Amino acid sequence: MTIATFKGDAPARTGRAGRTGRTGRAARPAAVRRTWIGSAREALDRPLTTYYLLLTSAALLLTIGLVMVLSASSVFSFRATGDSYTIVRRQVVWVLVGCLGAFAASRVNTRWVRRLAYPAFGLSLVLLGLTAIFGVEINGNQNWLAIGPLQIQPSEIAKLSMIVWAANIYANKERRLDEVHHMVVPVVPGLLMAVALVVVGRDLGTALVLAAIMIGMLWIVGAPARLFVALTGFIGLVAAGFALTDSERLGRVTTFLDPFQDFHGTGWQPAHGLYAMASGGIFGQGIGASQQKWGALPEAHTDFIFAVLGEELGLVGTLLVIALFFTLAFAALRIARQSTDPFVRYAAFGVMVWLLFQMMINVGMVLAMLPVIGIPLPLVSYGGSSLLPTMAALGMLVGFARREPAAARALAQRRRQRSAGIAGRSARR
Repeated sequence: MTIATFKGDAPARTGRAGRTGRTGRAARPAAVRRTWIGSAREALDRPLTTYYLLLTSAALLLTIGLVMVLSASSVFSFRATGDSYTIVRRQVVWVLVGCLGAFAASRVNTRWVRRLAYPAFGLSLVLLGLTAIFGVEINGNQNWLAIGPLQIQPSEIAKLSMIVWAANIYANKERRLDEVHHMVVPVVPGLLMAVALVVVGRDLGTALVLAAIMIGMLWIVGAPARLFVALTGFIGLVAAGFALTDSERLGRVTTFLDPFQDFHGTGWQPAHGLYAMASGGIFGQGIGASQQKWGALPEAHTDFIFAVLGEELGLVGTLLVIALFFTLAFAALRIARQSTDPFVRYAAFGVMVWLLFQMMINVGMVLAMLPVIGIPLPLVSYGGSSLLPTMAALGMLVGFARREPAAARALAQRRRQRSAGIAGRSARR
């Protein structure tokens, strides 16, 4: 199944002569609108547009993330280590490592990515199993695995590996995807196994993200509605049972709509998140001026960094971050729509579902529209376990965008022009 293309916008209409007046002044704005629409379409139709959209939006999100990690973690870091910059220095290291990983992922040929699909997914299942048995419990979730002095979160690695694995299988079955059996087996059992291992570790938030990725992959291959209803109902029952059997999570579910009814209990974190967002106003209090980060807001530099961002940068800053995520999603969707390679199509769509759904859950938690389930904001929140797989996924998308035929030709021509320019300057010297 391929993704349907969107219809072009209808040409702008001009009013009747009797309504525009004798001078024809009303016709000018319509022409101006057509000019702007045409310019926008021309810019979007350029071969390297998707490539630059990915690079620019990811770079801006990483920059905003570093600034907000510095601000949100400074107080906590000073109290814990005596140095306000300990946490942000670690994040800078993770960003540098992530950039190297993203660059490497962008250069790896698609055939090699597909060859790694089964080993990567198998390793993810092993790590998830080890985490469920020997994992380290943090904040009620047993989702961390200690490897020597290093602690990793295998469920973050599993997000990328399950997308690549499912995309590889669906690409191999491209001609047989009109049958439900081939849509389901072995992708759904494999992904449900990963979700189950995460649920054993009591990490409901990550389990929901993995379930969303699974549903998104089924949607892109054209699964029937009855399958979505069955899977959604099953996941809903599991999530409800998971919440009802844990008093802390039940409290979060019952108080998220009104955190102030249990202000000093389960409502403490979402209530102070709302305080932070409300005090930010339109333009914010200024970078570094957050009051909630001084101890009232738990996990200010990780799960609730969006609240500090809203307090310091205001509505303008929060809308900018959300717009950048939708830009990433738009670029990924363009790759999926334009590619003739089924693996690229499915993998790009899976990454889009992952990043967009996780962003919406995180923002929903901060705005008290969803229960607090411990989901970081991709590219912005502190943490290498989340950042590195995300940047590898974005590097993979950049590689897809670079290898589109028109983009590859444009990049090759640019390199030739640059080489000719350097040779000309050398000859003049």
